[in-house]
Amino acid sequence: MDAYLIDAVRTPFGKFRGGLASVRTDDLAALPITELIARNPALDPAEIDDVLLGDANGAGEDNRNVARMAALLAGLPQTVPGVTINRLCASGAEAMVQGARAVAAGDARYVVAGGVESMSRAPFVIPKPDEALPRAMEMYPTHLGWRMVNPKFPGEWTQSLGACAENIATELGIGRAEQDEWALRSHSLAAAAWDKDLHEPYVFPVEGVYRDESVRADTSLAKLAGLKPAFTKGGTVTAGNSSPINDGAAAVLIGPATPGAMGRVLGSATVGVSPERFSIAPVDAVAKLLSRLGKTHADIDLWEINEAFAAMVLSNLKLMPGIDRDKVNVNGGAIAYGHPLGASAVRVVIDLCAELRRRGGGVGVAAACIGVGQGIAVAVRVD
Repeated sequence: MDAYLIDAVRTPFGKFRGGLASVRTDDLAALPITELIARNPALDPAEIDDVLLGDANGAGEDNRNVARMAALLAGLPQTVPGVTINRLCASGAEAMVQGARAVAAGDARYVVAGGVESMSRAPFVIPKPDEALPRAMEMYPTHLGWRMVNPKFPGEWTQSLGACAENIATELGIGRAEQDEWALRSHSLAAAAWDKDLHEPYVFPVEGVYRDESVRADTSLAKLAGLKPAFTKGGTVTAGNSSPINDGAAAVLIGPATPGAMGRVLGSATVGVSPERFSIAPVDAVAKLLSRLGKTHADIDLWEINEAFAAMVLSNLKLMPGIDRDKVNVNGGAIAYGHPLGASAVRVVIDLCAELRRRGGGVGVAAACIGVGQGIAVAVRVD
């Protein structure tokens, strides 16, 4: 059986400590599920076989299986189970892939899949001490990056993600100007997409927030050039050409062929690479996926590559010269929209399907890099 993305919704992506920061993470996860059910009144909620949500943190209000909590908070019948999935930046895509597999295998008829992240509300944590009477304790933030690092890991593995992406970009000869130009492109295209109401069918307001808060329509190359390096002294990766820290949630209804469905899942692939080379893992994921599908770069009508960093996207494109850059992130990317980790990759797939539909259909690939050295690629067809 083929698995279809029947409908999808998401919250706006709020900026760090912005308009969505007052919403509990479990409540935030419930909002798109509630909206999705309201938009599909012909669906009996009791027919939903599972709720799968990506979530990269799990240390705060998203603890103890936020997918199950969100399903209950959304008012789904108590008979509907839920499972939370963590593949870091690709958690939401992984939830969609696993939901599509369940439908395709006949293990489920309908599933709700998506993701959530409130990076604003991620708590600080204090590890249990090794000694009975510790003289000091260290507190770690959990909204982003490594914490409580295992000393067995080599130091190059546990550098900041920005530093790792920068190292690869430097290796490939990708400089600051090119990264800033890509960042400007992302903001300009995202602002234009909002001005054209391209996101209106899928994004619903929350707490008076109607648009993604990190989109900067007024940025410029001059403003971007004035920012200091964020990760390494004299480096090229800045806050301006990196994705910001955000809050948001998304949900997709997956099931059998349905009139008006957004698209069909054709396949997916995940790969592992050395952790410090995570930023170019999508190259291998895309190659693995296209090989399975018997396709080449030229067969793909549109691409969405989650913009963790401009350095990361440009590195992937340099290593995949067969991709037409004019077909990549045509309405902007995460540098502008934001990157609420568990929900980001869901937004990428939603936008891919929506744009393919506007263009009359075709095949698209969504890809994302993943911290600790992984990559994912998902192919969809819109008829």
